Amino acid sequence: MHRRHVFPAIAALAWLAGCGRRRGQAAILPASASVLALGDSLTAGYGAPDGADWPAQLARLTGWELHNEGVNGDTAEGALARLEPLLAAQRFDAVLVGIGGNDMLRGVPAQSTRTAIAKLLRQAKAHTPHVALIATPAPDAMRAAVGVLADAPFYAELAREAQVQLLAGVYAGVLSDAALRSDRIHANAQGYARIAEKIAAQLREAGWR
Repeated sequence: MHRRHVFPAIAALAWLAGCGRRRGQAAILPASASVLALGDSLTAGYGAPDGADWPAQLARLTGWELHNEGVNGDTAEGALARLEPLLAAQRFDAVLVGIGGNDMLRGVPAQSTRTAIAKLLRQAKAHTPHVALIATPAPDAMRAAVGVLADAPFYAELAREAQVQLLAGVYAGVLSDAALRSDRIHANAQGYARIAEKIAAQLREAGWR
């Protein structure tokens, strides 16, 4: 092959190889990976028996060691205050962040919530390249009544800006189905199982599994 054809051929092969992976896709996590799940009552598993929370069910699906750091009623600022000590105390291979629902329910200024989550994502990314943001649905009584909750738009914006994996439609899809809820804003055991399945599927698509 003539020299002038070599570099275009190499570039073409590299482009084809890249087509098999999504932009920003992270490397595969080993089955023994230690994963931090940071969030509020939806992470803690409120409304379901012990061991039925989605981190526990995700651990069973993946083999990963999930550390459930969900706190009932927590806000983005609260999670931000908790994150640094958690990361200092232990090395995690991945961090899953699901926070902000209580901020919206309590009327916390949107910019304050965005700023706190952005800081959370930066801290998590400094610790590991495997960071995912779970979108939370915007409170909307009319949408909830007809079962069509939708993610608050700022989650997609934050994930894009921080260049982390967005887990979209996970909570919204489950909480739109009355059969999967324990009350108006929490899942039941079946709902948390569905959340774990959705997270596992999206992380597989992203190349984490």
